[in-house]
Amino acid sequence: MDWSFMTEYAPLFAESARITVMIGGIGTLLALVTGLICAWIMYFRIPLLRQIAAVYTELSRNTPLIVQLFFLYFGLPKAGVVLSSELCGIIGLTFLGGSYMAESFYAALKTVSVSQIESAESLGLSRYQTMRYTVIPQAARAAVPPLCANVIFLLKETSVFSAVSLADLMFTAKDLIGMYYNTTEILIMLAAFYLLILLPVSVLFSLLERRMNRGRI
Repeated sequence: MDWSFMTEYAPLFAESARITVMIGGIGTLLALVTGLICAWIMYFRIPLLRQIAAVYTELSRNTPLIVQLFFLYFGLPKAGVVLSSELCGIIGLTFLGGSYMAESFYAALKTVSVSQIESAESLGLSRYQTMRYTVIPQAARAAVPPLCANVIFLLKETSVFSAVSLADLMFTAKDLIGMYYNTTEILIMLAAFYLLILLPVSVLFSLLERRMNRGRI
């Protein structure tokens, strides 16, 4: 094990991790917003928009992220639209993640039975009050586990960003392996930095789920 090599290139991995977290974080947040909007559209069965949301989720979930990135990075320039690798990563992650988030949020909303909604309305609660005090609190608890899985999944999917020349962790690892062939050391650092990114997310969501199950949130 070449510890001097790992010490020398650890700062480069740290910078790549910063880029990975930044692009992955922005893409994941936008995916959350997109998924929430689509879930509400499907839940309330809004005409036309519901069909658009359904087509979007099917198209997004059934095409790999790398294909979407290739379309954005290599395909759009043919039509005169040139995007940076960072912007391609954000858009691709948002497009892919939005569909998974939408399905998770929609499934969580559907866990609230119709009888509870009807009971709330029979007590004189408005539609807004019913959603706020009956539907959303229960749906939020049901949404946390799949939400955690989706966030971790999207952060791991950032590993394909190297295909569009984005200097993320995987790009740095492949570049260093090609130059120095210190495969073991590089892969250990790659795995370590992904763990540093993903473990806190997993722990945070676990704590959030426990607090919600105890009724503290």
